[in-house]
Amino acid sequence: MTAVDEVPVPQLTKAESKRLGKRAQLLAGASVSYNTVESIVAISAGTVAGSGALIGFGLDSIIEVSSGLVILWQFRHKIPESRECIALRLIAISFFALATYIAVDSTLSLLNGDRAEASLVGIVLASLSIAIMPALSIAQRRTGRSLGSGSVIADGSQTMLCSYLSVVLLLGLVLNATLGWWWADSLVALAIAGVAIREGLDAWQGKHCCPVTPESSTCEDACC
Repeated sequence: MTAVDEVPVPQLTKAESKRLGKRAQLLAGASVSYNTVESIVAISAGTVAGSGALIGFGLDSIIEVSSGLVILWQFRHKIPESRECIALRLIAISFFALATYIAVDSTLSLLNGDRAEASLVGIVLASLSIAIMPALSIAQRRTGRSLGSGSVIADGSQTMLCSYLSVVLLLGLVLNATLGWWWADSLVALAIAGVAIREGLDAWQGKHCCPVTPESSTCEDACC
């Protein structure tokens, strides 16, 4: 995820702000819908195949769902930016929980020599995400810049993170299916855990918090 320390605040009319706010909610709704299906399929397929990477990918999709719900919650408030810091702190906690689960499960799998089965469903799912998520991310970040909203840009960056994780997941699944590298699955899962920790720290520190205006020189002044 790209850090957003300062977001220029554009001069928008009330109508433009309302239109962009609706677009942000529409994109967030699309993200929530897709990631809900993705999480169910990934966790189910990962459970069947014994794949920590697939399960971790499904849990990451749940984080994406929570991020989208945060945007929907935020833009139903009269002053959307007033909710950014609290929401990001909650997202940070969920990132840390995700990283802890994946790290423990993957480490145990490596130590015990657990072998995940090949998962065609996982390969197809990762391929679909690689095809769909970048376009959604670009639309979210463009909307965020037009609004001057750090949270919308951060939500788009999380969507792009999902694309990167899809590439990593696909690599691990293909290596396991073609070469029998069972340990690749757990290593991929650990990589996902590392990314989750980094994103959680960024969110907790408020790097994506909100626009910095002349009246609020820091994120803490503006949002918290």
